[in-house]
Amino acid sequence: MTADPALAEGFDLRRLDAAFYADPFPVYRALREHQPVKRLADGSLFLTRWADLDRIYRDTRIFSSDKHKEFRPKYGASPLYEHHTTSLVFNDPPLHTRVRRLIAGALMPRAIAAMEPGLHALVGRLLDAVAERGEADLIEDFAAAIPIEVIGNLLGVPVEERGPLRGWSLAILGALEPVVTPEAATRGNAAVSDFLDYLRGLVARRRARPGDAATDVLTRLIEGEADGERLTEPELLHNCIFLLNAGHETTTNLIGNGLELLMRFPDQRARLLAEPGLIGTAIEEFLRYESSNQLGNRRAVAGTEVGGVAVAPGTLLTLCIGAANRDPARFENPDGLDVGRQPNRHLAFAGGPHMCAGMTLARLEGRIAIGAFLRRFPGYGPVGEAVRGGRARFRGFLSLPVRVA
Repeated sequence: MTADPALAEGFDLRRLDAAFYADPFPVYRALREHQPVKRLADGSLFLTRWADLDRIYRDTRIFSSDKHKEFRPKYGASPLYEHHTTSLVFNDPPLHTRVRRLIAGALMPRAIAAMEPGLHALVGRLLDAVAERGEADLIEDFAAAIPIEVIGNLLGVPVEERGPLRGWSLAILGALEPVVTPEAATRGNAAVSDFLDYLRGLVARRRARPGDAATDVLTRLIEGEADGERLTEPELLHNCIFLLNAGHETTTNLIGNGLELLMRFPDQRARLLAEPGLIGTAIEEFLRYESSNQLGNRRAVAGTEVGGVAVAPGTLLTLCIGAANRDPARFENPDGLDVGRQPNRHLAFAGGPHMCAGMTLARLEGRIAIGAFLRRFPGYGPVGEAVRGGRARFRGFLSLPVRVA
């Protein structure tokens, strides 16, 4: 069945309605079919085909991740502007290369494998608490608690000081929406300022008593490379904030979305229970079907074309990961959930040089958390009303109440 072309014609990223936030995929389908390279009112392009996104992620010569020009009118001279234009994800080389190399060095397979026992223990404690109550909010009581602890451990944040981390992350990432309200900007700027104040003290303590640079990301970022290359103080602080934001929100969404999908598709839950060895491919399918991060952005620095549409230098492009991951030109039965889907080359972790540096850790968290929850509570089900996050860029839940007994 052909999608309604009116959905594509009327699409405006700056005027999204409640129906879109609840379920954007009919709109994405219409755009893919009728206007896959959609010119928006501000002159930017909105892209929905897998092949177009894959090409753009790989072509860093023409398509830039630097956000100085894009974010200046959006944020002005503010803490949010300073943060987002200093963090790893919104920069090109050489900053991107330096920071990524330092972070990746602390996220080597051996270091991630060493996290497994602690992660299993954490998940076990959370499941014990859920079992005792008989009901739980899958987000607050489970999904959000896991990455906060993991990132807290990576940065060496004392357990008793982790309380504000999730609130800071939600406020900062909330200000990345296509339209930022004054209230959201105020919350985001306050969160950046408060987080920076906290990190200055944490960094001072770590300088005085360094950790093991092989596993302590903050120590590694402070000490820099053996050749003497180090981050400036602002680069250090803002990329610590980025690590929390990148590791927290998307992994929370992966776990929450995955557990919700298994309620929505009981045949796939039964299959995963019968074949627990499919948990790895199931995680990839959750990432594809309900991508935690739905939107990416690039800026053309040279004239080119995308999908037959001329792209002038300076054009901003929104890359719709959520739409590309349901592209029938790439995925068979894209609107169906298949926990054994192979191959499954989705773009949930972006692509090219900017492919998520923490994707191996996110996958590990997802496998352990969802696998353990399903084994412990195979008959879990909804109770009360689920509340979506109400955001276009990040797709997840604010609340997902379930019963487990």
